[in-house]
Formats: sequence, structure tokens, C-alpha cells
Amino acid sequence: MTIAVTAVSGLLGGEIVRKLIAMPESEAVVGLARTPANAQDLGIEVRLGDYGQPEQLRASLTDVDTLLLVSGMDAPEARIQQHRNVIEAAKSAGVQKIVYTSIQGVEEGTAFSPVVQSNRQTEADVRASGLDFAIGRNGIYIEPDVDYIDSYKAKGEIANSAGDGKCGYTTRSELAHAYARLLTSNDSNGRTVNLYGTPITQIQLAGYLNSAFKTTLSYREMTSDEFIADRTSELGAFIGPIIGGIYEGIRLGIYNKPSNFEAVVGRPHQSWEAYFRSISV
Repeated sequence: MTIAVTAVSGLLGGEIVRKLIAMPESEAVVGLARTPANAQDLGIEVRLGDYGQPEQLRASLTDVDTLLLVSGMDAPEARIQQHRNVIEAAKSAGVQKIVYTSIQGVEEGTAFSPVVQSNRQTEADVRASGLDFAIGRNGIYIEPDVDYIDSYKAKGEIANSAGDGKCGYTTRSELAHAYARLLTSNDSNGRTVNLYGTPITQIQLAGYLNSAFKTTLSYREMTSDEFIADRTSELGAFIGPIIGGIYEGIRLGIYNKPSNFEAVVGRPHQSWEAYFRSISV
């Protein structure tokens, strides 16, 4: 069996390739990337994979049995057709199964909702494709909070609009384990699965960061409008409201649902105690 992974020059796509290669029962793996030269360090064949180029996609998916479709990064209205290009190319090329990396999120009423809605449309398109499929709904990456530690330290706090909502965070490494299993096993075919670890509050997150980085961060709740304005001033008018919408979802409890990670991978998600111990300074 040959497995193709899209967007392998990205962090998640590349990590999924590494997990697939490392599996004892590893299959042949090829990568797709808009710029293959950016993924040469993976040590696999990397083919052209621009979501906006249907003919190119069909050629690149020749002889592929199973495809991982990593959700694109374009604007929501553009992503739906781009993903359809990949799905149609897969069908034309004879691919038998698609695994799609989707997301959790509030489907209406937040600035993040259009992104969530575009993912839900692709989920529907995957289900309607006639191919075998599995869909993962990712939790929130915890790495950005770790990468933001210097800013948190400068402010002495974590401040956002999540309130006391619990968030099912995950890591790219753990997600990659899950997607490697979804690609190589048929146990979850036809299912949509939630993929994240034990949900935690922002106060708990501050505690874990304090233990890892020897900081004394506290948590301060902001209103949704305050947080959107704060993120927009730093990240711009497109990304700022999206981040605000994600944290509104945390406050509303959308990321505090049962996870299927253990059923998919065969073991529990890495604990947050273990993760933060592994990055402790």
C-alpha cells in the first residue's frame, strides 16, 4: 500500500510522515507539497501538491492507495473548493481511502465559525466521495502557548477570554501518532473522531507553564471584545478575530468533549504532566 500525505512541508504533515516511517509495519509513503524542495529533509519522494491545481494533483496521486488530506490554510471560502480539488483528484487517480484533518470549534456565532463551517463542508464532501474515509477533529495545539512563554513572562500573566472553560489541547506529535493509525488501520473507517488530551483550564495551563519554565504566571480573564481587540492589535485584522473566536469556543465548552484518542491510538494521550516535564528547563 502507498500512502500519500499532503502539505508535508508544514509542521503537522511533516510529523505525520515521520511517524509513518517509524512504524514497524510502515507502508510506502510519498509526500505532496506546493514546493517540494521545502520538504526534502523528510527522506521520501515529494511530489507537487498545490490544492489549486487539479491536474497536477491527479498526476501526483497516481498509484496512491490512501491519502491524508491536511486542511488548507487559505480563507474559508477558498478552502472548500481547494479541498474538493484534492478529493476529486483522489477519486480520479484511484485512491481508495481519504483521511482528513479537521477541527473542533463553534459552528456559528464567533469569528472562528467560518473556518469551522468550511471544515464541516469538507467533512461532508469526504463522506459523499464514495471512498473509505476517516475524519479527525483536532484539539487546540498547545505548542503556541509554549512558544509564547517569553511574552507571557514579560506580562507576568496569561490573559484571554476563555474564562474557566476547559480546553482539549493536543500536540503535533500526538496528533501525528493518531493520524498514522487512522491511515494504516481500518478500525475507524467511516467515523469522525475527536483527537486531544485531557481538557484543562487556563489556570491549569498557567500552572503547567510555571512548573516547566520556573515562572509565576497567573491567569486573568478578559471579555471576548477585549481579547479580540488585543489579538487584532498584535496579529492583524484577519488572524486576531479568529484567535478570539477560538477562545470564545473554549469559554463555551466546545473543546471539553470526550476524546477518541485512546481508542484510535491504543494508548492514552500523553499526560500534561509528562509533556511539560519533557520540555522543562
